Amino acid sequence: MHGKAQTARVTLYRNKGKIHARSTRGRFNSLRWAMVWLTQLVFYGACWLGWTDDGGATRQALLFDIAHEKFYLFGLVLWPQDALLLAIVLILAATGLFLVTAVAGRLFCGFACPQTVYTSIFMWIEEKIEGNRSQRMKLDQAPMSARKLGIKAAKFGAWGALSLWTGFTLVGYFTPIKELVNEAMTFSFGPWELFWIFFYGGFTYLFAGVMREQVCKYMCPYARFQGVMFDPDTLVITYDPERGEPRGARKKGADPKTLNKGDCVDCGICVQVCPTGIDIRKGLQYECIGCAACIDVCDDVMDKMGTPRGLVRYATQNGMEQGWTPKQQRQHMLRPRVLVYGGLLGAVTVWFVARLTMRNPLTFDVIRDRGVLARVVGRGDVENVYRLQIMNARETPQTFEVSAEGLPGLTLSSDSSMEVGPTESRWIAIRVQLPYEGAAPGSHPIH
Repeated sequence: MHGKAQTARVTLYRNKGKIHARSTRGRFNSLRWAMVWLTQLVFYGACWLGWTDDGGATRQALLFDIAHEKFYLFGLVLWPQDALLLAIVLILAATGLFLVTAVAGRLFCGFACPQTVYTSIFMWIEEKIEGNRSQRMKLDQAPMSARKLGIKAAKFGAWGALSLWTGFTLVGYFTPIKELVNEAMTFSFGPWELFWIFFYGGFTYLFAGVMREQVCKYMCPYARFQGVMFDPDTLVITYDPERGEPRGARKKGADPKTLNKGDCVDCGICVQVCPTGIDIRKGLQYECIGCAACIDVCDDVMDKMGTPRGLVRYATQNGMEQGWTPKQQRQHMLRPRVLVYGGLLGAVTVWFVARLTMRNPLTFDVIRDRGVLARVVGRGDVENVYRLQIMNARETPQTFEVSAEGLPGLTLSSDSSMEVGPTESRWIAIRVQLPYEGAAPGSHPIH
């Protein structure tokens, strides 16, 4: 027998088309928008804060001055030698994220992640210009016309303006924002400033306006390894199948038990509001970012149908299976993993505060000048030359006295007093002399 060879086509990436998320209202939506306002007020506003230093000069309160290797943080001036503080901050951020994930899943993703925040802003702009979900879908399916072109141009223009302002603000943390505004007036940006404005602005436009949920589903590594950080006592968004199934439509006020149906009316609105397009009724999925939009809309439907809220809610796997109350679930959340993360977070916080409060505003390095060998000078003294770098982390001028000791007769042949300006770093040549017979041949430690 002869048969035709069968070929199978495997698709590694399935494009479901553009997701038109439906807007919703509710307590979690209000909390999410409160976080949007808070994060954006901090980001767009902090670069405009001023600070008066100890010398009476006014500067930007938050500034990464890469050209002069300084980081101004209100009254603090940090140098590259303070990189350990940055490492501690990164450890704090990672530990805090692990703790939040162990307790409440992807809560950070749904309420504070920059991708979620900017996607929410871009979707709000889209809704204001193109209309609600059904209007947006009709507009996308309609043939190109002058009206459609005008609406799309207005939306893309608003997105582009916000993206450029976002890139401009980011650069304002590295170049003083007021100087950047003056450069914008005359379009006299430096090449790197212009590059980063368009680079960061372009990626904001691409991620928040074009890719949206694809970033969370296919690019973000956090979505992939979150599973190893969950356990049956992690608080996640869940659908209650015991209460909701079998799902089916019914009239308002009808008793679902008499109709042999659950509380879910199978309206599908929970899918329509999901920014990643998943159906929470199929169980927890890695695409879920924990925004709780499905909880808000399901509670609204339950109110209209006259049934209790909570068909979709925050709950733990053990709590759902064993019928625990919210209080019982919270009691089981204090488990070893959470206690370890919490203890580690507290310890690192204490370490950071201690390093910050005990930080010495004077930093210096002593380097032997390898270009000048030991030599005999003057009355037969042996002279060594050192390079001394003094970094003054204070915002007022400081005068320093240099002395040398460790061998009998050791003296300085250069100036011993020097002034270092506010937040200044100076390299100074120091000449140290010793009588020829003052020490045995070989190397000797000095201070």
